[in-house]
Amino acid sequence: MTSPDLTEHAEQLTALASAFEALHARVRHLSYTPGTDALHQISPLLLTAQDLTATTLIRLRALDSSPYTSVPGSRTGLECLASVLSAASLASSDLTSALSANPYEGTPFPGHPADDATVRTTRQTEAIPKMTRHLADAAHQLDLSATGCHYLATGITRALAATRTAAPSTRRTTEPALTSAQFAALQSLARGGGRLYESSQRGLGVTRVAADDGTRISIATFRALAKRGLVHRDTSTSLFHGQKITVTAQGRHALAQPRPHAAPPTPTATAAKTTTPQGVRR
Repeated sequence: MTSPDLTEHAEQLTALASAFEALHARVRHLSYTPGTDALHQISPLLLTAQDLTATTLIRLRALDSSPYTSVPGSRTGLECLASVLSAASLASSDLTSALSANPYEGTPFPGHPADDATVRTTRQTEAIPKMTRHLADAAHQLDLSATGCHYLATGITRALAATRTAAPSTRRTTEPALTSAQFAALQSLARGGGRLYESSQRGLGVTRVAADDGTRISIATFRALAKRGLVHRDTSTSLFHGQKITVTAQGRHALAQPRPHAAPPTPTATAAKTTTPQGVRR
């Protein structure tokens, strides 16, 4: 289990909680008129709820396949996120029910009289309490979703803190020297900086490093540097916009050390030259 893994999961869950809170506020303060206006107002809320449900499923699968499962109490954490998935799905269902209860206008079949103003008003009046109830239920489920995400993110952060506390105090003296690739990456970040992104092209949950000077830095190399406290990233910015990476004082101290040499090639066995004494003629 590595610290960056836990940190990324906690940050992603916190961002997801904020998204649920924002949608909760939109649903709770929704103002609409039954009919076409309600359809236009509620439709984007439903689409957002469905997107958040899909994102929650992605987070659950990523967490279930991560080293987090070795943390004591992680089963309860996974169950918590599964309950968030259920609540998000119910919120989508409630928004769908609100659209189902919405009175729509249209032309009746031939032979049936068209609704007059009184009938339309009556249909709208009868629909409002039903729609209001469904919207209130959706807001409640979204509030539960946000709370669950915050709860799990806090639990992961505490697990990370406990892991750091339990680490031996002699960790720095026993760590292996930087590899040539790690030193080059640290040197690049110290020279021009860089950013950590969550790649939208490769799928949610996949991160990459973009160095400002164009140096290619693998995510494994970045995590190795972050684990040793040589680099720091600004978590106040979302991964979608890019989190700024800076080199710490400890990282600059590491750069002051002699540059590591690349591993020498494996020597090939060479046949030993033997000299055969020239025979003596008799």
